[in-house]
Amino acid sequence: MKKVFLMMILACAIWGSAWSKESSSAGAAASSEIQKLNRVLSAMSPKCKNAIPNGDASEFLSDLHRVLESEKDFSSDDLSPFYLIDKKHNVGENYVPKKLIHLDKNPDYEINKNNLSLRTEAFAALARLGAAAKKDGVTLTVSSTYRSYEYQKNLFQYWVKVDGLAEAERESAREGTSQHQLGLALDFAPVDDAFDQTAGGKWVYQHAADYGWSLSFPKGYEDVTGFRWECWHFRYIGLEACRFQKKWFSNVQQFMIEFIDAWKNDAN
Repeated sequence: MKKVFLMMILACAIWGSAWSKESSSAGAAASSEIQKLNRVLSAMSPKCKNAIPNGDASEFLSDLHRVLESEKDFSSDDLSPFYLIDKKHNVGENYVPKKLIHLDKNPDYEINKNNLSLRTEAFAALARLGAAAKKDGVTLTVSSTYRSYEYQKNLFQYWVKVDGLAEAERESAREGTSQHQLGLALDFAPVDDAFDQTAGGKWVYQHAADYGWSLSFPKGYEDVTGFRWECWHFRYIGLEACRFQKKWFSNVQQFMIEFIDAWKNDAN
């Protein structure tokens, strides 16, 4: 196991003299945050802990606060862009994003369905992503975006009939547990492993994070995400979160989202 916890404990000792020069309240606040950081990290899964590189606690916390501050760029009356939704955490059947914008034919990217929509933040970010790809001679095609609870329920049952329950659990989310219901996730076309080798797929892997888009289900992490590799599925989390994810969580979205959820819910 990596020595991140030791590094953070040592950081407390190293910074002790510096804090003594500041106000006692500021020193206490800093110490409290480091204690919280160690507490939250210690509760993460072994695989998550091993994904976190050695580093300085103050740097980690500074990066974390920039990510949390970036939530202000999203609708304040809707779910956080870092909302933890997976096989164990869900949203109710009545949840619908408050501000969905319909995707129409446009010069930035193509769509292959007529019923596509995204939250305003993701809609704008997709336009920026598509326009940047176009400048590089690549045209992205969007195949799936927001899905309602009922739509996801029917989709999951469809895949159960096609592939059986065990395989469907690997490839399709049950109703209430899909990132698509948040209105912040999308699937690029083609929706299969072939996307990995397309011009669009190669471009997106290299540039998506620069526009706040994060690959949700990377290869080799099915035991973490609950889903097999989906090279076409991306979630909009914003630029700061993409940087944080890459720098501190081995670029695994699930690790970062789980950490943020635990940080927010730590009441000690």
